Amino acid sequence: MNFTETGFPGLLVMEPKVFRDDRGFFLETYNKKKFQENGPDVEFIQDNHAYSGGRGVLRGLHFQLPPYAQAKLVWVTRGAVVDVVVDLRKGSPTYLKYYRIELSAENFRRLFVPRGFAHGYETLSEETEFMYKVDAPYAPDHEGGIRWDDPALSIPWKAENPILSGKDSVLPFLSEFDTPFEFTA
Repeated sequence: MNFTETGFPGLLVMEPKVFRDDRGFFLETYNKKKFQENGPDVEFIQDNHAYSGGRGVLRGLHFQLPPYAQAKLVWVTRGAVVDVVVDLRKGSPTYLKYYRIELSAENFRRLFVPRGFAHGYETLSEETEFMYKVDAPYAPDHEGGIRWDDPALSIPWKAENPILSGKDSVLPFLSEFDTPFEFTA
């Protein structure tokens, strides 16, 4: 697996070695030892699988507050997404900046998202399956989010009118949020 730094401290792109032949392909989706040798020492405790039907489904921008903040390893097994993260860690050189990457079933890329980032994605295909590992349990009382269309971020989403959940459509703007996340080098 190839690990690439993004310019955002702790945010990594991973590209697995894919073995293809006339029958299909094989790849290692996760290897704890290789991950810890090349990335942070994270203990994933749960795997999640999301399905989205339709192009332009937008999920996010979500995060969990301490002490239940989550690091994530995300990838797509069907279809494609534009994946976006926003650094909410005060003191980070990339504080309040976003990072975008296309993840797809064809490019096999993975994105490691450290704690202290808001995360969201927009589907680019009619059917999308999105997988992710997390290092902390879901805690409904500690979930948070930021509006996908916050003008302070100016994220260039593809859809002008994305398909949103009721909850995502009323998330607060960045100006209404005081981040509890601190950057540690």
